[in-house]
Amino acid sequence: MSSSLQQNENMLFIVVISCVATIGGFLFGFDSGVINGTFDGLEKSFQTDDLAGGFNIASMLLGCAVGAFFAGTLADKFGRKALLLVASVFFIISAWGSGIAGSSIEFICYRILGGLAVGAASVMAPAYISEIAPARLRGRLTSIQQFAIIAGLTSAFISNYLLAKQAGLSTEILWMDYEAWRWMFWIELVPAIIFFFVLFFIPESPRFLVMSQQTDKARQVLARLYGKEAVEPLEKEILLSLETQDQKPRLSDLIDKVKGKVRPIVWVGIGLATFQQLVGINVVFYYGAVLWQAVGFSESDALLINIIGASVSIAACLITLKVIDKVGRKPLLTIGSVGMAVTLLTMVVAFANSDYDPATKSLVMGDLGTVALIAANAYVFFFNLSWGPVMWVMLGEMFPNQIRGSGLAVAGLSQWGSNFAITMMFPIMLASIGLAGAYGFYALCAFISIFFVVRFVQETKGRALEDMQG
Repeated sequence: MSSSLQQNENMLFIVVISCVATIGGFLFGFDSGVINGTFDGLEKSFQTDDLAGGFNIASMLLGCAVGAFFAGTLADKFGRKALLLVASVFFIISAWGSGIAGSSIEFICYRILGGLAVGAASVMAPAYISEIAPARLRGRLTSIQQFAIIAGLTSAFISNYLLAKQAGLSTEILWMDYEAWRWMFWIELVPAIIFFFVLFFIPESPRFLVMSQQTDKARQVLARLYGKEAVEPLEKEILLSLETQDQKPRLSDLIDKVKGKVRPIVWVGIGLATFQQLVGINVVFYYGAVLWQAVGFSESDALLINIIGASVSIAACLITLKVIDKVGRKPLLTIGSVGMAVTLLTMVVAFANSDYDPATKSLVMGDLGTVALIAANAYVFFFNLSWGPVMWVMLGEMFPNQIRGSGLAVAGLSQWGSNFAITMMFPIMLASIGLAGAYGFYALCAFISIFFVVRFVQETKGRALEDMQG
């Protein structure tokens, strides 16, 4: 866009509606983090064993996988704004239902519904922003989503800590004869309801309006965003992009027509998405309170430690956003893998050399507890410096144009599926092989990921999307 047209941009409006869209990311983070402080309450209320307890935590991720996989197709049919509205309603129902649930099955149904919202929001919020933002600001405005996710996680950790502290324990009665863990879910109603109402004040994506032949509405939105002078050239750009894109990507495109095999780039995408979860990061997010209570910290201290970890995550993401276009994607992934392998191994050594107290069902660690705590926060730092944000950047860049939609769908399904498996297995691993065994597995995966990055991942920094090979 020329400088003369840039002068007519309504930047305040663009930034505001971008921030509205990222409330979906905030709820994504909050919904993922709130479960961290509710494990004891769920176990006590529903009398679950390790397998059922793990499914209570992991059930949301099944909805995430489905929501992320179908979000693009549904948004192309019904609109980006419409899908975000549906997601906001699902967030509200899930937050209320998760807190009021009287059985494990009822709770799981509400969490899966919330997962559908999380999966859709994880895909559609950045997609919406990219379609309303000026090209020169698209990266920065879309990056707000990553901060929103971490802000949501941090807010969930803080509210969990304060509610549990007010009640004494998460399993104790807080207000109106309901336990604190139930109020942890209900707190999410505030941002979810706000999200629902403010969505009515943002426009539909002009790209979707043009694609669905709602020309007059598209021109109105473009004029509101960029000024009347920009409407005609921007409408032509959108039409041209639609003509040169395959609007109905097929999964069969992922198969090499000559060799009859899945394209190598697809396996790399699946590998990136899967390794991001095999290193165990979401065990820290979902089970952080369980982890630190297992090594002797009180519930209150364990919830406070979660807040520290979230703050470390924000600092790491700030660094990544500053250097990713200078250093490149592959070096950051390599540094992250090495850092995670070392810090996870340090935690394993600390856990393995601590004594188990059967009376309290926790490890007696002494000074090793401090070592494990420092190593855990260093691990979180290395993840959010690298695999956390960079994996999504890579997936958005690495696929050739003709298979980008299908490639992202399969990689996203792999990511959420791996997330589900790792989250589901942690309570079982904790009961069978202990913390040292569980984190030994994550350390091994982090170590293997070093070789995966070095051998298979190609740098995408500075390359045009049209130059990507599959």
